[in-house]
Amino acid sequence: MALNSVKEAGTGRAQTGPTEAGRAEGSLTQTDVLIVGAGPTGLALAVDLARRGVPALVVDRAPRLFPGSRGKGIQPRTLEVLDDLGVVGAVLEAGGPAPVGMRWAGGRRQGEYRMFDEPRVTEAAPYAGPWLLPQWRTQEILYARLTELGGTVAFGMEVTGLDQDAAGVTARLADGSAVRAAYAVAADGGRSAVRHALGIGMTGETVDPKPILVADVRVREGALDRDNWHIFPPSPGAGFTALCPLPGTPDFQLTAQFADGGAPDTSPAGVREAVAARTHLAAEDVTEVRWASDFRPRAALADRFRAGRVFLAGDAAHVHSPAGGQGLNTSVQDAYNLGWKLDLVLRHGAQDALLDTYEEERLPNAARMLDLSTRIHRGQARRGAATRQLGLEYRDSPLSLDTRSPLPEGGLRAGDRAPDGRLGTGRVFDAFRGPHFTLLAVGTEAEPPAVNGDLVHTRRTQSLDGYGEGLFLVRPDGYVAWAGRSGEDLRSQLTSSKLEVLLSWS
Repeated sequence: MALNSVKEAGTGRAQTGPTEAGRAEGSLTQTDVLIVGAGPTGLALAVDLARRGVPALVVDRAPRLFPGSRGKGIQPRTLEVLDDLGVVGAVLEAGGPAPVGMRWAGGRRQGEYRMFDEPRVTEAAPYAGPWLLPQWRTQEILYARLTELGGTVAFGMEVTGLDQDAAGVTARLADGSAVRAAYAVAADGGRSAVRHALGIGMTGETVDPKPILVADVRVREGALDRDNWHIFPPSPGAGFTALCPLPGTPDFQLTAQFADGGAPDTSPAGVREAVAARTHLAAEDVTEVRWASDFRPRAALADRFRAGRVFLAGDAAHVHSPAGGQGLNTSVQDAYNLGWKLDLVLRHGAQDALLDTYEEERLPNAARMLDLSTRIHRGQARRGAATRQLGLEYRDSPLSLDTRSPLPEGGLRAGDRAPDGRLGTGRVFDAFRGPHFTLLAVGTEAEPPAVNGDLVHTRRTQSLDGYGEGLFLVRPDGYVAWAGRSGEDLRSQLTSSKLEVLLSWS
């Protein structure tokens, strides 16, 4: 079989169709990581790996990027991730804050209301409430960043089979070619073909049996203002209806619940009919239907997130109700957790067992976010602090150890998200930005052990709000792996843990 490197397999230019059209049947592409699915999860992981110099190939059976708004809410913790990946500027420029809700009845405004708790920006958390951006635009931004870093996506490439052995994974594609990789990641959505091929079960429940129509529409100028998220009351035989302006576009996202249990009509005529029947707008006020789909809210969690050399991420691992805006955000957190671990194993000689911590850390967090989304959908919880995901932690992870005694009451602990703050003339997040670990020495003269300077950047400061005193080893994904007061304690932890590669033995 002919062997093609990933560099040869794609051009690195922006693509709207297959990047490998005309590839010979039976050809074999080799790479380190195969990512199945070019949604937010797959693209975020590909960006993270590309900036680390890890060869990866994204394949997607669709001919182009997903065209709809679907997951439109980006939570503060995800904005921090996008900051690190180098795209938050584009995300902030293209999107906007969630508009204030407006209730309607009988064609009259009934008053505004706040759909989300409104936190304030602080030194520790530079991003506050959710940021709205249609999913198609988020994917465009991540895709542009990936191509900028030299990565590629092979569109129109469907995985039809998957085999793995002790050395790697071989994926068979519908065109008769194959991809050989050290590891594969299934980011191919809630109906994941890879998950089914692996035989991994998914445990879940129907959150609400009533189907929901979602569509991106344009309305006649002046027919509906763009200052509010417009909410219309249920009508006979129908549930709620909402029209949310999508920042950076002339579009609105329509969501309409159908109480009768029948399948919504997703045709342009069906969408216009739904708008006319449920709002004060006429069918002709909808000037364009750009995309439409339907779904039944469901919550489901894969039984495992790892099977040998294959990992599940995003909707392939967990399916959420859209309430609370947790699906896309939890998915991006999956990618951010996995990327640096694959890098340490593939490029720096870390033990494969390090990759077990992906499931150990992400599965419990996904379960908690699923529970939160379900409770919000059922009106049992508000869209409050938990939805912002700044409180997610890995305290029970085998990678988290705190050797301080006594532990600070209510203070920063190993496993917690490391907060932002002032660090010299810059910011803590400026020090974190990049693919490295960061060792912070705060208010202490303790000498850290000799660490690999390429993998661990060391910074000293006399004080840092929210940290207390001591040494803090912060992972590339922004969580405290270790906290203590002695460099020897850190050496002992790294030697006995899966992170021994961070030490310098020169």
